[in-house]
Amino acid sequence: MPFDYSLDFKKVDFRQQPELYRVGKGEQGVLLVEPYKSEILPHWRFRTPEVARESSERIYTLFLAYLKANDFVGADMARKFLQMGFTRARRYANHKGGKKYDGPVPADKKGQSGAHGRAELPRASEDPEKAAAAAIFKQKWDEAQHEPEYERQRTEFQARYGK
Repeated sequence: MPFDYSLDFKKVDFRQQPELYRVGKGEQGVLLVEPYKSEILPHWRFRTPEVARESSERIYTLFLAYLKANDFVGADMARKFLQMGFTRARRYANHKGGKKYDGPVPADKKGQSGAHGRAELPRASEDPEKAAAAAIFKQKWDEAQHEPEYERQRTEFQARYGK
């Protein structure tokens, strides 16, 4: 099922109402789903490889703690933050300043990702520091995705809630 952007994310506590959570695709909901956003976001950094290593390890520790608590939504959100660490660091590696598309996001598309009809800017020469940071996040993201307990809880969550 697609991610449900119609929910009032300012009011929903997904720890108390996990049935409202949808895994979605990629990073959908990563900056919306509380209380997890507030628990994980302060640790999310990718400026340098050293910062990325510390950040990805802290987020992966949270990921494992959520799994241990049988909190699939928290674990999935931590996985999404690891994925977002990779994708954002890659964006900065490829595009100086992290700006991938030309022009402002249309008002009706604010808060969503994608080009929305805007042209993609040409790639700059790769920033090796950001590329290294991306590789660090990619390794942790892969570990999270293939963690057997994560896979078990994801299957159980999707069977239980159909999402």
